[in-house]
Amino acid sequence: MYTKIQITGNIEVVTGMHIGGSSAFAAIGAVDSPVIRDVRTNEPMIPGSSVKGKMRTLLAKEYNNKPVEKPDDDCERIVRLFGSAKKDAIKRSRIIISDMFLSNKKQLNDYGLQSATEVKFENTIKRLSAVANPRQIERVVRGAIFDIDFVYEVEDESKVVEDFETLAMGMKLLQYDYLGGNGSRGYGKVKFNNLAAECVIGDISDEIVDSCNKLLEGI
Repeated sequence: MYTKIQITGNIEVVTGMHIGGSSAFAAIGAVDSPVIRDVRTNEPMIPGSSVKGKMRTLLAKEYNNKPVEKPDDDCERIVRLFGSAKKDAIKRSRIIISDMFLSNKKQLNDYGLQSATEVKFENTIKRLSAVANPRQIERVVRGAIFDIDFVYEVEDESKVVEDFETLAMGMKLLQYDYLGGNGSRGYGKVKFNNLAAECVIGDISDEIVDSCNKLLEGI
């Protein structure tokens, strides 16, 4: 039976986060490195591909027995969940991670913030010449919250709990790493909140869904 499990909740920005957008048409004096924004609202967003790609990279460090050159060569556990485009071994991803949009704009305004982003001035100095290279980097402010919508497609009921173990580990690893750029400078720490799994299409045992929720609660 065709079955899908939806994971809802939110992702909270704990330290200023920078996921870059286009600056191709920036005016003189504009921010050097803006964040990506939703074209409809002009508010910052988190692309689903950024979360999915970062989690897969972290999981590769956790589960691969040896370094691999391409994601398609990841171990079976990762490939089963995230998919593979490898020739003669194509596998469709079981997890869909949608783009995430700002959900607490009013709350940020109540804090006195006029924008969900801030501009941080960075500076590098050449050690031999002492020449400075200042630049402006836009970041999503800490406390910004984005709703998440993950959809997991059930192909084999016997593998659902293990797939959720992999997914939960990826989310946990992400919380102890960073999302976006400049993580070594303190950017991009995030936290998942209010996670819940629910069967939205088809049918699956309550026991399996309960096990999935327990894994999500442990993140």
